[in-house]
Amino acid sequence: MSKSIRVDEETHAALASLKGDDETFNDLLTRLLRERREDIRSGAGLWEGSDAPEHAREKRREMKRGVDSP
Repeated sequence: MSKSIRVDEETHAALASLKGDDETFNDLLTRLLRERREDIRSGAGLWEGSDAPEHAREKRREMKRGVDSP
């Protein structure tokens, strides 16, 4: 079963510019999703063995404190 997705002209033009000559829009979206998943997976574990996770958590706590303050 197929579905329709409405996009504005600007979004359609941007997608069309990414689409290969032999690709359908469905093919394009499938490819973009696959690439996005691969990018996320390739980044998994990059902080392992470093203090970056704790540093990021501390920055997040600081940001939340700043938002909570009057």
